[in-house]
Amino acid sequence: MDRSDRLLQKSAAAPAVALDKTVQVGAHALHSVPTGKGLQKAKDYWHALGPGLTTGASDDDPSGIATYSQTGAQFGYGFLWLALWTFPLMSMVQEMCARIGMVTGRGLAGNIRVFYSKGILRVATILLFAANAFNIGADLGAMAKGVQLLAPKANFGLLVVGFSLLSLLLQIFTPYAKYAKYLKWLALVLLSYVVSSLLAHLNWSSVIHDTIVPHFTWDKDSVLLICAILGTTISPYLFFWQTSQEVEEQILDGKTTLRERQSATKPEEVKRMRIDVWSGMLLSNMVMFFIIAACGGILFPHGITEITSAAQAAEALRPFAGNATFFLFAVGIIGTGLLAIPVLAGSSSYAVAENLGWKEGLYRGLNQAYAFYGIIILSMLVGLGLNFIGLDPIKALIYSAVANGLVAPFILFFIVKISSNKKVMGHWVNHPFMTLVGWITTAVMAVSGIAAIVALF
Repeated sequence: MDRSDRLLQKSAAAPAVALDKTVQVGAHALHSVPTGKGLQKAKDYWHALGPGLTTGASDDDPSGIATYSQTGAQFGYGFLWLALWTFPLMSMVQEMCARIGMVTGRGLAGNIRVFYSKGILRVATILLFAANAFNIGADLGAMAKGVQLLAPKANFGLLVVGFSLLSLLLQIFTPYAKYAKYLKWLALVLLSYVVSSLLAHLNWSSVIHDTIVPHFTWDKDSVLLICAILGTTISPYLFFWQTSQEVEEQILDGKTTLRERQSATKPEEVKRMRIDVWSGMLLSNMVMFFIIAACGGILFPHGITEITSAAQAAEALRPFAGNATFFLFAVGIIGTGLLAIPVLAGSSSYAVAENLGWKEGLYRGLNQAYAFYGIIILSMLVGLGLNFIGLDPIKALIYSAVANGLVAPFILFFIVKISSNKKVMGHWVNHPFMTLVGWITTAVMAVSGIAAIVALF
């Protein structure tokens, strides 16, 4: 696993770095040293990435892509500022989750069960399961549509079933170390959205202005889209996944008992985690930014203001932005679905298993954690079934956003409380400023959830 190899890599690199500092022989040496250092730094940076990268990347699932596409198509560059302003909020929340996992050696639901209310946790877990199942269903359908963009004769039903089976087989039968590497490399598919937007020849002066200067109107459509974006960006399933993945990484590093995982967390471990988390959230928001910019700069001026899926966004962009943009958009839909669906199903399973005290963890085999994998299978079956009962994918996303809006403030409350508790976190307790940001984020999500419900009903 990449993280477990870091110390060996750093020790191996140390002599080369020391030699680079002392050897100054002619112009050739001066030219070659920075190249070697830069390559090593890039390698070290890549190896430092892990759960934070995959968590951030999974945030840009096909459902999120559809939301961002609709935002750009309906409002142009008007909501680009959300990509900038939500970045520090989601980054700090995810860092809190990661620290909780590293310091306590438990997942988020396990900590809430130990320190706080089991009743609230159970209600939140039920809502989380429902929201994730709707998201899985919408994402499976979007992936099938993405394939049909490239192969129009492909059967929708077979594609949905095939993607469901592929995801389940990878989650259940692939060892965690190998599976985590797959997810990490799969996160790079998100760069297709960056490239597709750069190929679209946007008005970058307007893009930059609307990114920095927030503005919006208080009408129903605007409120719903802001709520949808916040629900897509600061999602409860990310909280549970991030915390549990830090625990999985500890177990992979040999800390198999709770006592070992609760041993003193080292500063270099926290530093690596922060690089990982903030990089993952930066990637997530960067992709949001470029998707809104592409659809805002291409579809909005041409009067195409109704986008109901990521596949429709790709088709709508094709006549104006060309085949390259279309192809990259379509490939991105498939890749992000393969990345996000396991995270959605896995986060539900972590929450349920920790809530009920079951054996859990992707590091365990199927025969060691039947109930844990049973929840993953059930999540996938519910999501799969939604594609065959005629449920509108947009309605599925709306239901998911409402459920997330109800769950997020409660879970954020516990995240801030636990990460600010010195008795629990010790030396790694929140800085007061981070606690303040945590409470602001909780309030924003609470207002967002209430606004979404009022706007819908």
